[in-house]
Amino acid sequence: MLAFAAVMGSTLTLGVIGGSGLYAMPGLEDLQTKQVETTFGSPSDAIVCGKFGKTRLLFLPRHGVGHRIPPHKINYRANILALKALGAQAIVSLSAVGSLREEIQPGDFVVIDQFIDRTTSRPRTFFDEDVVCHVEFADPIDATLHNALTDGCKALGLRHHEAGSYVCIEGPQFSTRAESHLFRSWGASVVGMTNLPEARLAREAELPYATVALATDYDCWKEHEASVSVKSVLEILKQNAENAQRLLQTISQTLPDRADFEGKYSIRHSILSDLSKLGQASRTRLAPLIEKYC
Repeated sequence: MLAFAAVMGSTLTLGVIGGSGLYAMPGLEDLQTKQVETTFGSPSDAIVCGKFGKTRLLFLPRHGVGHRIPPHKINYRANILALKALGAQAIVSLSAVGSLREEIQPGDFVVIDQFIDRTTSRPRTFFDEDVVCHVEFADPIDATLHNALTDGCKALGLRHHEAGSYVCIEGPQFSTRAESHLFRSWGASVVGMTNLPEARLAREAELPYATVALATDYDCWKEHEASVSVKSVLEILKQNAENAQRLLQTISQTLPDRADFEGKYSIRHSILSDLSKLGQASRTRLAPLIEKYC
């Protein structure tokens, strides 16, 4: 069974999931590296723990250091549970995306507020056997985190957009041109391959979640755009990673204390099953999520 970290005082512990180009978090104080094993397996990599000011931060590279895990092979459930095990009270996700709108230029940040699911094989829930749980998910992004990220972008003068819909595709291939035009017709803002599974699972784990989408290029809808070289994309990834690190340092000074997040998105009334009848194997597997309700 997972042993969960005790977090002392009112300091917020923020889990950060880094995407393409973001494999480390310089500037953290009191650094430690934690290897975590969960009841759903191993996360993408070791978790780097440290502090930015008053905020305790847990950093996990989504694809592993060296970008070795493709989007459809990420153990999303283990990633969320590993952060929860180390005491995370909220999660911010940083993710490279393709732009679906003319006004969202390469290098722009989009503080996402909605998702559209186009995945086909990702884990959608922790509760896939023995327990039925229907969480509320109309608004997948936590408003407090969203506002903090938006305010941080403003304070740093980053080119950003305060809302947008993220289309999550299966990958690892990019969209066809027809799909890209379809997504635009839906009014979507960006396209990526990773964030919706995280948002669903974070909600079931009772962890407030927010996403900053980092545009690297226009998706293939923009047919007459000059060809994008690998070098130019890597340069934008580097710039986005540096700005994302600055953003995290900034919001770490303004995030509320952990008490403001406690009890958010409780799944107590989302569980329809009688937990008293749960077998030991399922009880152990789901303990990090349901133990306090048994």
